[in-house]
Amino acid sequence: MSGADHPNGVEGAARPLDGVTVVDLSRVLAGPLCGQMLADHGAEVIKVEPPAGDDTRTWGPPFLPDGTGAYFTGLNRNKHNIALDLRTEAGMEVLDRLLADADVVIENFKAGTLEKWGLSDDTIAQRYPRLIHCRITGFGTDGPMGGAPGYDAVLQAYGAVMSINGEAGGPPTRVGVPIVDMMTGYLSFSGILLALRERDASGRGQLVDAALLDSAIAMLHPHSANLLNGGDEPVRMGSAHSNVAPYDVFDVADGQFFLAVGNDRQFRSFAEVIGLPELVDDPRFATNGDRVTNYPQLRAVLAEALAGFAREALGASLLARGVPGGPVHTMSQALADPQVRHRGMVLEDGDYRGIANPVKLGRTPAGYRWAPRAKGADTRAVLERHGFDDQRIAGFEADGTVVTAGEPAGADAR
Repeated sequence: MSGADHPNGVEGAARPLDGVTVVDLSRVLAGPLCGQMLADHGAEVIKVEPPAGDDTRTWGPPFLPDGTGAYFTGLNRNKHNIALDLRTEAGMEVLDRLLADADVVIENFKAGTLEKWGLSDDTIAQRYPRLIHCRITGFGTDGPMGGAPGYDAVLQAYGAVMSINGEAGGPPTRVGVPIVDMMTGYLSFSGILLALRERDASGRGQLVDAALLDSAIAMLHPHSANLLNGGDEPVRMGSAHSNVAPYDVFDVADGQFFLAVGNDRQFRSFAEVIGLPELVDDPRFATNGDRVTNYPQLRAVLAEALAGFAREALGASLLARGVPGGPVHTMSQALADPQVRHRGMVLEDGDYRGIANPVKLGRTPAGYRWAPRAKGADTRAVLERHGFDDQRIAGFEADGTVVTAGEPAGADAR
């Protein structure tokens, strides 16, 4: 495993969610990411896939040697896996056993699906009073758009994230990662932890109502704060900032460099580093407000001045003076960066490659236990643990209620 100097992944270490059982009924991104976050921190997560499997198993290339899409592997480590047809009466019988023993269920079904299967919010609360139900939807289940399907890019557009992303004068642009889905996964993780903490006092579960729309709107700062307090409709500014300057990407001699000058002291130090101390006395640039107002003129001056600097040397000089900035890395450069590796953010264990859990605790770190499992790899073991005998399991297999599979090579559900 990479990051040997970092505690992430210490074998046998206690984790905060040891003893918490999660049934992960979700698929694609937000829900599985939330489930993986919980699993990394010690929860026993049972991923329930339909017999056809999570769609992301087919999303690629690239594909692993067993045919599983790399997309799937980034969201489903440390989980037990069963394949179960919830559209059948027998499938719902199995789910009932799972939920009766669970602390948390995560689902992102189309609105109304659980109700159709006899599991309304009220039914869940009555039948499983300690269960925390994390429901992830696009727009919520009620209101003018309640129940509408939601996908990351659609919510980036609907929630105005795209409207502020892109080059000045260019079209609205999708953020290059599924940022709304990922934010919803992280917020769902937080909501579940809050609900678990509250249950310690009340003894009762509750609904964690996570909507992609809410996540998108929550990410609009500072543009939303500006607009709600008398500012103008925000416009696309490329990599520049609406409230701070200079805060932008510049071409330098050997690539691109991002400069983030957050206050007047930093601007003074920056001006000295690049050999233009007179900028501080220029009334157009004296304060941050002046620099924002006159940014086109400031950018022109800085673009010319920075063109001759090498980005690593510039970054070192600025950081030595307390001025934030750094090179614009490619993905390969970022994942190979010594600081990224030192922080243990790239997991490498056997054939598994993935991004580590970003929530780091000093005594009880998150960690890697096993790679994403084959579809149905743990079906038999999980059903046996929940009281189903060999005859019932064989019957479930025969009628297609469940799918079982042998362990994939290298999978070690330790």
